[in-house]
Amino acid sequence: MPQRHEHPVLRVATYNIHKGVQGVGPTRRLEIHNLGHAVEQLDADIVCLQEVRRMHRREERHFAHWPKQTQADYLAPEGYESVYRTNAITRHGEHGNAMLSRWPVLSHQQQDISDHRFEQRGFLHSTVQVVDRVVHVIVVHLGLVPASRVRQVVQLLAFIENTIPTQAPVLVAGDFNDWGTGLGRSMAQAGFGEWREQPTPTFPSRLPLNQLDHIYARGLKPIHAMVPMGRIWHRMSDHLPLVAEFTWMD
Repeated sequence: MPQRHEHPVLRVATYNIHKGVQGVGPTRRLEIHNLGHAVEQLDADIVCLQEVRRMHRREERHFAHWPKQTQADYLAPEGYESVYRTNAITRHGEHGNAMLSRWPVLSHQQQDISDHRFEQRGFLHSTVQVVDRVVHVIVVHLGLVPASRVRQVVQLLAFIENTIPTQAPVLVAGDFNDWGTGLGRSMAQAGFGEWREQPTPTFPSRLPLNQLDHIYARGLKPIHAMVPMGRIWHRMSDHLPLVAEFTWMD
């Protein structure tokens, strides 16, 4: 079996892709093809995605080049495994969280954390075999209401405590929708850290003012984080991707 030092750095990305479409009304444009190239350019071992379409009947009729595959499968670079689970069912389709992995996916499950009837929310928990380690990856997309986000983080941390072994490496990545620092403090108190040596704002993509997207880790040491910038990136989604690198704690 390969030794751990043969893959000393784990590169992780999180990206809210805005369902692969930008703009509103008749001027909206399909960006899923550009997003496919973008995800490949991130060159991450694990890519955590939010607002991913499984299907949407109206958009499929509107856009001549709507992919035949689900968006998660379409965005997965060659050789990656894709995992998708639905958060929200709407009139014309459904969307949710996805994870793309360069390493073998051992298992996955969805947890419903909807806090009220106006928002359907959830997180995707997967286990990934990275050389000789099993890494737990949780993709989250929290609600728009501040009190809901607090309760959802409580549910998330309770799930981790009750389900995941204490010594296992854990990544929690996604769109936290949080303009403050309270949720970050809750994650830190539970033993999760992130790279904070320089600002990494991700929203809104055209003029990023705040970091709504985060990659927290327990049992892994953050060593770097960055946000790709430029016109090509802010055209594809209302969020920018966040990319972080981690090393093993031992």
